[in-house]
Amino acid sequence: MTLHFTTQLTGTLDMDCRQLTTRQRSDDIAAFPAALRSEWIKVRSLRSTPGLFGGVVVIGVLLSWILATFVKTDPNTGLPFRIGQTFVFSTWLTMVLAIVMGTLSFTSEVQHGTLPTALTTQPARWVIVAAKAVVGSGLGLVMGVLGMAAGFGGAVLGGLEAGDTSASLATAGWGLLLTALAPMLGLGIGMIIRHSAAATTSVLVWALVIENLTKSFAPAKFTRLLPFSAAAGLLGIKTAGDNAKTMAAALSRTQDALVFSGYIALAIAIGTALLYRKDAN
Repeated sequence: MTLHFTTQLTGTLDMDCRQLTTRQRSDDIAAFPAALRSEWIKVRSLRSTPGLFGGVVVIGVLLSWILATFVKTDPNTGLPFRIGQTFVFSTWLTMVLAIVMGTLSFTSEVQHGTLPTALTTQPARWVIVAAKAVVGSGLGLVMGVLGMAAGFGGAVLGGLEAGDTSASLATAGWGLLLTALAPMLGLGIGMIIRHSAAATTSVLVWALVIENLTKSFAPAKFTRLLPFSAAAGLLGIKTAGDNAKTMAAALSRTQDALVFSGYIALAIAIGTALLYRKDAN
């Protein structure tokens, strides 16, 4: 009799434990707002965040002012620079900084040992990834606005004329889309590499060196599919590695957006898979 009661009680406790530990998808979705708040607090506490925002403003003002004061003429067309084209030039660098910010949103947690706590608090790891992506995208959008405003201000300080501004609104829209997407690419890279210095260096070396070198010998139909070539295409600007062949083979802005988004999807998918497979430490 006692054995039967003990067995029955043990079975009841096991059933209750299974019910308590079973997590539904609706529970994960309901936890998303709290995950967003948590990620926002983390980003605000990072010392790198105000530094990146300040860097965007400084770069925007200086680049436009230097072009207006010292360069003055577009070497590609031989025509004087105008505000309608120079205000967006710094956005390519803003995009690079937004990617760096995205990598730091994950790698800083690994570096400071807060990732295990985050994963314990929120076992559904996709919720953490989604929250980081949303917060990063919002900050990237703000960085884009600040960078363009700074670029405009630098061009005005340099005394440039307005020029043809008919396409400026569309260019600004594509640029803001780019800076909003960029942190998500950085997040994926950060989840794959997991080390702040290594992830940041990889982004900078690829963007500023490797991709430009690749354009010097690889077919233009291949290099136009590279991530930062697609980013330049979204802005309608020419990078250091571009030449007549690469410009002639350029994709449309919609196609460039799809190419850049494809890299984001791939990086996020690989990074999320690794996050689920690896230990929290």
